Amino acid sequence: MALNLPAGVQVNAPILARFDEILTHDALSLVAKLHRAFEGRRHELLKKRVERQARIDAGEMPDLLPETKHIRDGDWKIAPLPKALECRRVEITGPVERKMIINAYNSGADSYMTDFEDSNSPNWYNLIQGQVNLFDAIRRKLSFTNEAGKEYRLNEKIATLQIRPRGWHLDEKHVLVDGQRVCGGIFDFALVFFHNAKEQIARGDGPFYYLPKLESHLEARLWNDIFVMAQQEIGIPQSSIKATVLVETILATFELEEILYELREHSAGLNAGRWDYIFSCIKKFKKDKNFCLANRGAITMEVPFMRSYALALLKACHKRGAPAIGGMSALIPIKGDPVANDKAMAGIRHDKTRDANDGYDGGWVAHPGLVSIAMEEFVKVLGDKPNQWEKQCNDTSGPRDWLDFQPEQPITEAGLRGNINVGIHYLGSWLAGNGCVPIHNLMEDAATAEISRSQVWQWVVSPKGKLDDGRKVTAQMVRAMIPEELAKVKTTVTAQGEKTATYDQAAKIFEEMSLSKDYPEFLTLPLYEAME
Repeated sequence: MALNLPAGVQVNAPILARFDEILTHDALSLVAKLHRAFEGRRHELLKKRVERQARIDAGEMPDLLPETKHIRDGDWKIAPLPKALECRRVEITGPVERKMIINAYNSGADSYMTDFEDSNSPNWYNLIQGQVNLFDAIRRKLSFTNEAGKEYRLNEKIATLQIRPRGWHLDEKHVLVDGQRVCGGIFDFALVFFHNAKEQIARGDGPFYYLPKLESHLEARLWNDIFVMAQQEIGIPQSSIKATVLVETILATFELEEILYELREHSAGLNAGRWDYIFSCIKKFKKDKNFCLANRGAITMEVPFMRSYALALLKACHKRGAPAIGGMSALIPIKGDPVANDKAMAGIRHDKTRDANDGYDGGWVAHPGLVSIAMEEFVKVLGDKPNQWEKQCNDTSGPRDWLDFQPEQPITEAGLRGNINVGIHYLGSWLAGNGCVPIHNLMEDAATAEISRSQVWQWVVSPKGKLDDGRKVTAQMVRAMIPEELAKVKTTVTAQGEKTATYDQAAKIFEEMSLSKDYPEFLTLPLYEAME
């Protein structure tokens, strides 16, 4: 199937059924225009990330920016929000797969963040079929029939849609403009925006977005400028777009108000993206010999550095009239084990109760079966109010608290093996095209896999990387465990009726990524190059 391509645009991938409805001349023209206008700035900002990392590696600690003090001290609020974004007590997330979209829309959640990023394996089919799925869903035409003949359709009342494009660091290798790869985030955003923004405005529920992995207010400014141009290009009013920023890098915590300020005409608040945040802490301070976090399971939202970050985000949002959305609890319902399921559900309740009482306006869940529990806990606090934007947080923590990385223990053999097992299992599924995977009763995505391999790397490198029985975590120890955990993973996926073809490659990639001398910035970068 031949496409009518704009000048300078190449698409080096199969054009399957209905892909031509998405990859139209005019839609790709918008992709090309945004690329030509902003790709240089994206690369400058990625270069600034590298330069800042070098300063941290050399011992410089991040702090509040003196040059933006006037923003923190100023009297301003974000622009008013549309009614569709006033009530976000429970938000559900998941990839842009047909059945997932229908189940999430119908889940009873107030809002649904559909995902081209961490929970989506970004192969060509997933990305463009995901665009087709959203095109149909936004027009209430999406349906799905499974192998058993069960039909899924959208309910009359559905969640408000928000869309997460890929982060600044990711390219779309199948689409070139003037011989250069386009930015994955710009590609995802431009296509879904071009085809759906006017339809969403007519329906009163969009266009709304989530922005991942920002590290500075300058990166937020880039998105804001893209929004301004995109709205001009298709002829919709400025400020129609509203976007929530995921605060999932530690450096963004030092620029919370500045990020809100840059997006103030398009802002829909901030979200505490806890899993990527932990990964970010490990990544940013990986060469600090005094830095070494305990087992992943010990790093809860109630350890001091995570608690202070969550309260700082809440304080910044409500000070500026913006929603504050709590992060994801990775727990999921556990079938066949009532005791374990009760424990998981109690964990969800505890998580959402804390957030609601702190003042958060809503929180994330990973599974439709958790919506009612999360909703109950927010309703207990909010009653019939849609939010608690007026509730001010008096937290007095600051940079020193955000950098107080505790606990350092325990580090256990079970924790080490768990990281290896989860890493291999997730990577194998990702390579097979599935980016959202239930593993050991938790919903794993790229963020949790990043923690797994980063902790292994950190424990090998750090002098503090010792197991609770006194043994030092070494590369030799990890290499010995990898085939053992690979065998366990294969047994698990075989029992689930899945193929194991990608898992040997996944184990090899995990070993390379967790034991390489130079820490790889993102797990998904080499993975993406390895996939078709």
